[in-house]
Amino acid sequence: MENTGEIPAEQPKSAPEDRAVAGPFDESEANPVRPYVDLGGVKVLPREGLHLRLEVEEGTKRVVAIGLDYANSTLQVQPFAAPRSSGLWHEIRAQIADQIARQGGTTTVREGTFGPELLAQIPVAAGDGQQAQQGQMRLARFVGVDGPRWFLRGVIAGEAAVDPEAAAKIEDLFRSVVVVRGNTPMPPRDLIPLRMPASSTGAPTV
Repeated sequence: MENTGEIPAEQPKSAPEDRAVAGPFDESEANPVRPYVDLGGVKVLPREGLHLRLEVEEGTKRVVAIGLDYANSTLQVQPFAAPRSSGLWHEIRAQIADQIARQGGTTTVREGTFGPELLAQIPVAAGDGQQAQQGQMRLARFVGVDGPRWFLRGVIAGEAAVDPEAAAKIEDLFRSVVVVRGNTPMPPRDLIPLRMPASSTGAPTV
């Protein structure tokens, strides 16, 4: 529903009570001496066994998401601009559930580490040269945190979608992410620009 005027009911923010001290962090809250990998809209703390991937839109060559492979799991993160006083996660969560239902999948809302999250069963699409079995599903967890003027979305797959030990490691990784909103005016829901790391530390080869 496009509406440039006032939204009738502002959605409350959804975030852990200790977000400002335990993460995900705003740039103003992050420890300045930690050796973050700078990816533009987010900064990621390197750790043993962590592999970083940039997900690029084919046509525009724009970086649209950061993929983190860790603990036999994957975490995809995307930072979005958000209003100062209201949150986006409650509305976005409902839209993700609708989208997955249209694909023939199912979602369950449950209370997680970061607040409400979606546990989704998504039909596996057949890739090039490989046959997806009829009715095959993959499990994914959709998490979201509303911060100051930003919203951070995470998609968790692999062992962390089902195994509590792997989940704790991926949740800790998500908590360590720093969002760099910047001062540029942006409409809510716009992706905060992401980019290749400036240094070679943890940078993927292109």
